[in-house]
Amino acid sequence: MLVRVNVMFVLIILFLRFTGKRGVRQLSIFELTIILSLGSIAGDPMFTQDLPIIQAVLIMSAVIFLYRLCTWAVMKFQLFEDLLEGKSLYIVEDGLLVLEKIKKGKMSHDEFFAEMRQQGVEHLGQVRTGLLETDGNFSILLYPPENTGYGMPLFPKQYQPIEQVELGVYYACMHCGYIDTISDAHQLCIRCEDDCRHWAIALKSEIVR
Repeated sequence: MLVRVNVMFVLIILFLRFTGKRGVRQLSIFELTIILSLGSIAGDPMFTQDLPIIQAVLIMSAVIFLYRLCTWAVMKFQLFEDLLEGKSLYIVEDGLLVLEKIKKGKMSHDEFFAEMRQQGVEHLGQVRTGLLETDGNFSILLYPPENTGYGMPLFPKQYQPIEQVELGVYYACMHCGYIDTISDAHQLCIRCEDDCRHWAIALKSEIVR
């Protein structure tokens, strides 16, 4: 059994190298499906002596062939690529969350905030465009420091609903990031319509790199 485990382990590494990927974060949904399939194929021969290793090799070879065929089709046909890997999603545009993606649950606020904080972003006013890639990575384009505007805070201590309104202070809708000077702490956000009446103090600090 130890011999079979070592053989299948080496085969898995070799077949994964054939995919040309170097990390899990680079995998699309389609490629992750291939990886899970290879794991299932390789698992049984490790401890089931009745299953010849050659069968696993043949099946894994067929899976890799299908992977290469699909990769070729993805490069040739855009429709096939969209079907297998999906499309990149705009999460932030011009310092505001894209309402359509929020309402459809494409990405939760907590997940989005965590991704932005890891890239050193303090508030949405620093972000011109935020894109959720098909491999799960988050790409952002930042405003130049002189063009930084007011934005919704992304850190927990600043992302708190206000109880009183101060004159001359800008506030950010906690649902979509819309900036406004409000007269009531529970004023309706005109961008969210009926979705949000919670506001946080907007920030305008420049990003630090």
